[in-house]
Amino acid sequence: MKICVCAKQVPDTNEVKIDPVKGTLIRDGVPSILNPDDANALEEALLLKESIPNSTVTVISMGPPQACYMLRECLAMGADDAILLSDRAFGGADTCATSTTIAAGIRAIKDVDIVFGGRQAIDGDTAQVGPQVAHRLGIPVVTYVQKIEEFKDGKLRVQRQLEDGYEVIEVNTPCFLTCVKELNTPRYMSISGIVEAYEKEIKVLNHEDLKLDPKECGLSASPTRVFRSFTPPQKGKGEMYTGSIAEMSEKLVNTLKEKHLI
Repeated sequence: MKICVCAKQVPDTNEVKIDPVKGTLIRDGVPSILNPDDANALEEALLLKESIPNSTVTVISMGPPQACYMLRECLAMGADDAILLSDRAFGGADTCATSTTIAAGIRAIKDVDIVFGGRQAIDGDTAQVGPQVAHRLGIPVVTYVQKIEEFKDGKLRVQRQLEDGYEVIEVNTPCFLTCVKELNTPRYMSISGIVEAYEKEIKVLNHEDLKLDPKECGLSASPTRVFRSFTPPQKGKGEMYTGSIAEMSEKLVNTLKEKHLI
């Protein structure tokens, strides 16, 4: 069985700031990590690989050359191969153009049975790329997968997370599954895995390798236009009252009257 995992290198959102003038993310000096939901997708792919003989896991990502570090992390966790889609022509891509490029990369792998991906990336939160890739590949997609119950006779039975529970879906392979954090707990890299990861070659493909016209990828193929990005203004400092319930109630009423709220 051939299993493919779509992964993305994202900035650590705990340290991300937005340029107040340009409205863009300030990435300089911000550490990059493997997107958390993609880590769950990789873990499930590895578990499936371990349960099915002669299976392989290939991780594919689109990004700048430094994304190789994230891909080596995936190799150290247990993936067999890694592919990086990197080209100046891919720059500025929205979800539509990104899905075109990733779908072309998956086609280059050939005969993939299951494609895993995270529910969404923490730097975009759109949850659009997975379903769009599935559409371009012409395969069924199940989003918000929280558990894989069974794989038998070329069919997967999975639980799809809902707000108030879950639904059980049976899907034929090849298919695309987007994963949520409740699916599993990603494993740590092993020492031997780290050593082996740096001995493996990461294949880098550009638009010519994928037989894509530059007009079909990157900024030129991105219909999305961002009007404005901003951080919400900080709230005012809170005020704490002390004393008896009657005293605190009186202070609160007086404060609300001063602010003309009552």
